[in-house]
Amino acid sequence: MKKRKKRAFQSSELVKAFAKIHGFEDKLLALEIKDYLGEYLDESLFSAIQSVNLKQKTLLIKVTSPLLKNDLRMRRNFYLQKFQDQFGKEKIEAVEVI
Repeated sequence: MKKRKKRAFQSSELVKAFAKIHGFEDKLLALEIKDYLGEYLDESLFSAIQSVNLKQKTLLIKVTSPLLKNDLRMRRNFYLQKFQDQFGKEKIEAVEVI
């Protein structure tokens, strides 16, 4: 009797494949970036981030705190470089804080 090989997929691989098929790659990347920000920022600052989206290679970060909004705007190039290093220069070309 021939034994069938089971191909083990990680759930992240399946999610990425599904996102690619259905055109949700940008949203999936935005969620990964939001998780990254959750690890990078302390909890009080992270709670001020309302949403993270990626549209046409521009990362849009919606922030409720004026203090965090100002900090992100002033250090935009620093954050852009961090995101590009982590997720790829070809995926993110600009950061906008709204």
